[in-house]
Amino acid sequence: MKRYLIFLVAIICTLSFKVNAEQQAKWIYYPGDFDIWLCKELSLKRTERNQAYPTMWRLDPAYGIVVFKKQISLDKPENASIWVDGKYYIQTNKHGIFYDYDPQNFELPAGDYELSVCVENYQTVPSILFKSKSYVSDNTWIANSRNNDDVSASSWIFTEPSLPPSTYKLATTPIEAQTVKNEGDGVLIDFGKNTFAFPVLNGLKGSGQVQLYYGESKEEALAKKLAETYDIITVNNPVAKNDTLPTKAFRYILVVKDPSVSFDKISALYEYLPVEYKGTFSCSDPLINDIYNTSMYTFHLATRECHIDGIKRDRWVWSGDALQSYLMNFYTFFDEDVNTRTLWGLRGHDPVTTHINTILDYSFYWMIGIYYHYLYTGDASFIKQIYPRMLGTMNFCLNRLNENGLAEGLPGDWVFIDWAPIDKEGEVSFEQLLLIQSLKAMMECAEIAQDHATKEKMQKLYDSKKKEFNRIFWSDDKKAFLHSRIDGKLTDYATRYTNMFAILFNMVDQTKKQEIKESVILNDSILQITTPYMKFYELAALCEIGEQAKVLKFVKDYWGGMLERGATTFWEAFDPTAPEDKHYEMYGRPFGKSLCHAWGANPVYLFGRYFLGVYPTASGYKEYIIEPNLGGLKWMKGTVPTPEGVISVEMNTKKIGVTTTANTGGILKFKSKRTPKVNQGTLIKGDNNEYTLKLDKANSYYEVLYK
Repeated sequence: MKRYLIFLVAIICTLSFKVNAEQQAKWIYYPGDFDIWLCKELSLKRTERNQAYPTMWRLDPAYGIVVFKKQISLDKPENASIWVDGKYYIQTNKHGIFYDYDPQNFELPAGDYELSVCVENYQTVPSILFKSKSYVSDNTWIANSRNNDDVSASSWIFTEPSLPPSTYKLATTPIEAQTVKNEGDGVLIDFGKNTFAFPVLNGLKGSGQVQLYYGESKEEALAKKLAETYDIITVNNPVAKNDTLPTKAFRYILVVKDPSVSFDKISALYEYLPVEYKGTFSCSDPLINDIYNTSMYTFHLATRECHIDGIKRDRWVWSGDALQSYLMNFYTFFDEDVNTRTLWGLRGHDPVTTHINTILDYSFYWMIGIYYHYLYTGDASFIKQIYPRMLGTMNFCLNRLNENGLAEGLPGDWVFIDWAPIDKEGEVSFEQLLLIQSLKAMMECAEIAQDHATKEKMQKLYDSKKKEFNRIFWSDDKKAFLHSRIDGKLTDYATRYTNMFAILFNMVDQTKKQEIKESVILNDSILQITTPYMKFYELAALCEIGEQAKVLKFVKDYWGGMLERGATTFWEAFDPTAPEDKHYEMYGRPFGKSLCHAWGANPVYLFGRYFLGVYPTASGYKEYIIEPNLGGLKWMKGTVPTPEGVISVEMNTKKIGVTTTANTGGILKFKSKRTPKVNQGTLIKGDNNEYTLKLDKANSYYEVLYK
């Protein structure tokens, strides 16, 4: 009887496997190729003043020829079906090429052999979907790009035979104008807030020309050909029809047309990445709530097929911008796929011949971003897949160090750091710091990839570079890291960049941290940072040293200042002292500034990471810390997403409440002048009224009454 039951269970498991296998058949492709192709397609959509504007760096397509292979073992023949995006042939190593067969119903021979499908597609992404009773296309198949490489194939959400990866599109929904009024020789249409959409001319009829001038501000749309984007179309429609134009960023559209052309109205199809708003924040200050909500909308607009910088300009994928977007994503949507698409797309294929985006800093940011992704998600499989390209990027960077073994911009390199009047020549200390952190990221990822030789190499380099960095650039006199060394001579001043990153990267002990705090971070005589790009890091550094109240005031003044000027999304840069008619200027153009820029959404990260105070200390939030800080608020509450669900935090001046996820490695850290009362958990008293509470129960509510 027992033997019969075991046999019956085995039959059920086998049938279940085959049924489930057939249900799980996915389109497969070479690792990263869908992401690289999608990033290329996205990056080539930028237009400027009615003409194409391709990127300033190489964009790789997917590999044009890919062979997909699977080891087959069958006791008897079985029917199979295949769908392919591209030209192809099928063969086995024992039976040769298949001829004269129905792709949706052909026979797999019995026996043990290797099945291979060779696909050629230089337009989109070589990919296949395969189904039989016993085998389906999935990541157990091997992909080969004809570069003497056999790697595990990749797949994503694509399971329908008629919808290969190359058919992927973002979602759309119709939106209508809020107001329409005559303005000069045209009609000004206001959609109420900045958006990203396909403009639709409804009931377009006649013969002649229509000009559409897009503006993130009213002034930009009314400036006509001084606007950053516009369309001029020729109409020849005897019968009225709808005409949908390519996507644009706008709030306003000025429409100027020939008298012989008519239309019923201008509407739009809002295009967006479907994501769930998992991270939340609200508090006692209505202005902060408005800033948070506007930041969330700004960030969603810039979260597309990949993370882009701005929806009007540039619509490109920049590694420096993306690093901040990865972090903001972890406190809002926790959409892992948009992060990995961006990382693959930025890197492209071998060989590495230039820095990512041609920028020295951005190659380092790319490697650091990969480790951050692992820290928050715990996705080791992604690290193992992308690791060879990470290693290639690091080797490229190491081979370009100068004769002193330091990172320095070479001909063709752009040393960016920030839009600021700072010297970027020679051995800039900021670049050395990024290199050191990249070595740390490589060390961690080499461990995950089980590349022990590289881990050991990176550890030695990390230790030596860190020691050398401190020896060269730390000034006991200035109590700070100096800015640079040129031709062997140190500059005699410090800037904020290196010093605040030294705090963020935990590169200094408590003594030096306090010295940097007084000599640089809180020193108004040091060159101020004016872009949201670097404010992201400066405000984070301030929070690291316990200055949340100062940060809160700045956020209200800076981001609140944009709201006062009518912003519906946050800008690439903002100078509250600028004349009112100069706020939209940048790059020498009257409307060159992006008014919806990903790095302008900084507050969604600040409030999740440094006010709710939630962050992982082990990959995938297996261990994490919560350090809530009101920063002068009366109360706050919110959620932070993790791979195991959301962590909820609420706090007022007397009580802290935390709801945990399935992970049991959490710690709550807080201060209390008197012994706090807790409803559960292990409470540990430290120095200076500091307490820790172990959050060692899954999906539980912890309450702390403190003073």
